Amino acid sequence: MDQSVFERDPSDPKRKEVTPLLKLVLELGPLMVFFFANSRGEWLIERFPVLANIGGPIFIATALFMVATVLALAVSWILIRSLPIMPLVSGIVVLVFGSLTLWLHDENFIKIKPTIINALFGVILLGGLYFGKSLLGYVFDSAFKLNPEGWRKLTLRWGIFFLFLAVLNEVVWRSFSTDFWVAFKVWGTMPITLLFTFAQMPLVMKHSLEPLAGKGAQGKEK
Repeated sequence: MDQSVFERDPSDPKRKEVTPLLKLVLELGPLMVFFFANSRGEWLIERFPVLANIGGPIFIATALFMVATVLALAVSWILIRSLPIMPLVSGIVVLVFGSLTLWLHDENFIKIKPTIINALFGVILLGGLYFGKSLLGYVFDSAFKLNPEGWRKLTLRWGIFFLFLAVLNEVVWRSFSTDFWVAFKVWGTMPITLLFTFAQMPLVMKHSLEPLAGKGAQGKEK
């Protein structure tokens, strides 16, 4: 596949900047749709009886989650003419396991989807380190520049964190109700991920090749 699908020159006239708010909506929007559809499944069926053919709330939520995921990827492509690697891989897994959930009418498939995605990312990152590659740099390189040591440390931390999320998802969906699991995906997993991300800022600042405070000064000097 053409690499330009994933990476686009910032000078490309077709490329548009995505505001932080819009980026957040594209990333969290499908998850919020999933949460809303599951919690208000009966309400949706009352207003759109055709949805009853899909099944209960979790199955309606799965179907809408798949639609929202495709729309988010489509909007991302239209705006920036690229498909971020992690959302793209996540989207593919959502479509595969979502389809299995609806086809076999088995909610366990959508429940193990986060386990598969997080375990996959964790194994890829840690496997890359084993072979001397800090693959996280290919994902975050456009956001900030780090020295090799910084990328190795950050990749290791994220690799372990992804495996932690995989184990956490298994514990939650196997130990609690479906409604609790859905709520935890939104109000548990996301805050944990945000806290972990913010906790990495000291490492990023320590190993950054372009200190945030120095970018403005560098621009003036030029």
